Amino acid sequence: MEGAGNNVIEIVGATVSLLLVATGVMAISKRIRIPFTAARITIPFTVGLVVTGMVLAQVARFGGEALAPIANLRISADVAFFVLLPTLIFQAAFKLDARALRENLAGVLLLAVPGLLLSTGLIAGVLVLATPLGWFEALLLGSILSATEPVVIGLLRRLGAPKRLTILVEGESLFNDATAIVLARILTGMLLAGAVAGGTGVLQGGVEFIVVFFGGLLVGWALAVLVGMILGRVDSDAFIEVTLTTVLAYVSFLVAEVVLGVSGVMATVVAGMLIGGWGKAKISPSIADYLERFWGYMAMVANALIFLMVGLAVDLGALANSFPLLLVVIAAMLASRAVVIFGLVPGIGRLPEYDPISRGHQTVMFWGGLRGALALAVALSLPDFGREVAGFGDLNQLIVALVMGAVLFSLLAQGLTMEALVRRFKLHVPPLSDRLARLEGLLSAKQRTLERIPELETGGLFSRRISKELRAQCEAKIEAMKNELQQLRGEHLDIEEERRLLYLRCFGEENILYYEMFTHGHLTERTYRSLVHSVDLQTEAMRHHGSLPEFTLYPPTGERLESTVHRVLARLPGGRRWAETLRAERTARDYEVAWARSQVSLQVSLRMEESEDAESTRPEVVAELRATYRYWQDQARDRVDESAEQFPEFVNSAQERLARRMVLHAECEAIEERARAGMIPEGVAEAMLEELAADLRGIRASQPEKLTVGPEDLLKKVPFFSNMPEEEFSVVTAKLRSRTVPAGETIVRQNGSDSSLFLVARGVIRVSRQDGGVSRDLATLFAGEFFGEMALLHGTRRTATCRALTPCALYELRREDIDVVRSVCPEIQRALEEADRRRRATLRMSAVGSVAHLTTPSSRT
Repeated sequence: MEGAGNNVIEIVGATVSLLLVATGVMAISKRIRIPFTAARITIPFTVGLVVTGMVLAQVARFGGEALAPIANLRISADVAFFVLLPTLIFQAAFKLDARALRENLAGVLLLAVPGLLLSTGLIAGVLVLATPLGWFEALLLGSILSATEPVVIGLLRRLGAPKRLTILVEGESLFNDATAIVLARILTGMLLAGAVAGGTGVLQGGVEFIVVFFGGLLVGWALAVLVGMILGRVDSDAFIEVTLTTVLAYVSFLVAEVVLGVSGVMATVVAGMLIGGWGKAKISPSIADYLERFWGYMAMVANALIFLMVGLAVDLGALANSFPLLLVVIAAMLASRAVVIFGLVPGIGRLPEYDPISRGHQTVMFWGGLRGALALAVALSLPDFGREVAGFGDLNQLIVALVMGAVLFSLLAQGLTMEALVRRFKLHVPPLSDRLARLEGLLSAKQRTLERIPELETGGLFSRRISKELRAQCEAKIEAMKNELQQLRGEHLDIEEERRLLYLRCFGEENILYYEMFTHGHLTERTYRSLVHSVDLQTEAMRHHGSLPEFTLYPPTGERLESTVHRVLARLPGGRRWAETLRAERTARDYEVAWARSQVSLQVSLRMEESEDAESTRPEVVAELRATYRYWQDQARDRVDESAEQFPEFVNSAQERLARRMVLHAECEAIEERARAGMIPEGVAEAMLEELAADLRGIRASQPEKLTVGPEDLLKKVPFFSNMPEEEFSVVTAKLRSRTVPAGETIVRQNGSDSSLFLVARGVIRVSRQDGGVSRDLATLFAGEFFGEMALLHGTRRTATCRALTPCALYELRREDIDVVRSVCPEIQRALEEADRRRRATLRMSAVGSVAHLTTPSSRT
């Protein structure tokens, strides 16, 4: 036991020492530059860690006994795979912009799945032709070396690269890690089973790949939903919320990988993305920033330990023995990466959502596809194959040596030359808008400093000479910056650049205003993130293309996906209530978004009027922006007015909730301020804040009232119910299913197979039909009207599409319930048949082009 205790003490001491070494490496790497380079090019942190580890190992080997405990540390396969890897994967997925990833998913998956399979095959082909390795050994090594690290992401962000490009690179790295591990796992099983390359083996491997990949996805999704629901019931408890996300990271990995035999990496990726996107709205705002810093620190520790121990574990003798084979591996690795990037990325640039990706950015993606921690973790975790490779010894040792050598080349050769490559393509020069923004930011900071100088002189205890010198320095720098700004404007700022710059300033103002509204309790977390994402999309489009995107907040694809989810959920047992809740939440969120956009558009317009920049900007540019923001404000106000007109009770309820939320946030701020000043005892302040937090939880958990309308509305508005006695009407209402529909959602789609009748209680419905690729609006339906009678009476497919123009309250009557309603209300049969006759006549006229639009109120679909 004593020996075991000493061993533990040595491990703890060595680990702490490694962390101290990593801290020193981090500090030094920021201050030194690569020798023999004209520009100041810093050494990447991971490269510094590997080099430091190699140096420590050699010093300990040649007599540094004090370093022996550190130098003898080795990273085990289980620690790398089950402890460090989930941390790295979860953190990368958690910080990824899930909404941006969804919009760029086609390009990401193209690189991450077909791209990785292509890379694996190319590497294997070269190795089979040039080395003694067989197909399965070569494919296994190719899959391990095809997984890339997102090291280049930070560099792309510093260069101001388009956000779509950074998402493409980051998403590719995350998903090709999962693909690589799944593929390596399948190939490992084939090697252990002694499989022979052939059609049957490939087919079995393909099926297993699909099962393992998507099985991991489902496990991660299910566990993340469960944890997200629990997080939604917790308020501002850092221990619980951080612990739950930590448990999720490891449990998703272990349950998928160990218990169910599917992809643990894929499970952790999906869990991290879901909690980092949808789950962010469940995490307390006061904890969200802390959680991001926590996972950033954990990933930094994991990376530091891995790369330091990589350096410590480098066996120069093994690398020397396999050096000829290593050269072939490196050449194949680079060639395969070149084929994937220069072959697939130009095609991605032709997709509708992308813009052409420049050759310089493609080259950065190629050379920046570094291999690192994941490749080593997979290589170390391989089981003992018990095989020999002619001339190179044990297969496991050879794979570890080759992967280690490839990773060292990647980090030292590629990592140290990345910035030089960027400068070679002149990608480090920021666009004019960014240079102007930087100068304006510095100018604003100096002006703020100048305003604060009188505070130093207050009270007469500060030297007037020093304050005078400081004032003179600030004024001189301000004057120099103004001259530089004027020179930049005069030489480079044409009308298009000026327009772009003013839009970017306004978008910056929007972000500030939305953040203020969020911190003061005016906006929920989810609404705030939706609005900021919209501004980010507009900023990206304006910065890189000089135009505004067609859709940001209400993209048709997003609405179609959400509507599909609602329909599928409503068909599941017990899912109707959940679907109705989601629709109500969507309607409430749309109202909050429209209200915020209306307020912010007005504020930006007012600030533009008062801005000095507006006075120095071309009048036509200012007029365009004023018109744009006026249009956005009117559009948002129309949405608010539509909600207020159709659901006045809901709007009143929503405004009451907003007012209560604002009051509680203000009270929290006042109590915290007085507690910091010592005017309220700490314990008393904590109790008061907990009471207010409970009230805020209650508001967050409640739903706005009166979003659905009572059946009595139908009694008043639908003609065939108008004379029905209330006791008979209650029989009808038992068969009616209430449904809330957000604005923009499709209720029935042309050629759909459902057969319900819908009665409009509140809202406006647009009926349209597509013939020969041309869409025609046939009718607009209001409260008291109905649609869907043809499918209900005849069991035919839908003949037109009905979409909600405003938030709507509907009642659905299913085909199986129509007989009960007919027995109580015979008039409904006559009304449906009359509408059916008119509708068929209208369709015949429309087919021959006689009628372009239908306006009779009795027309239905």
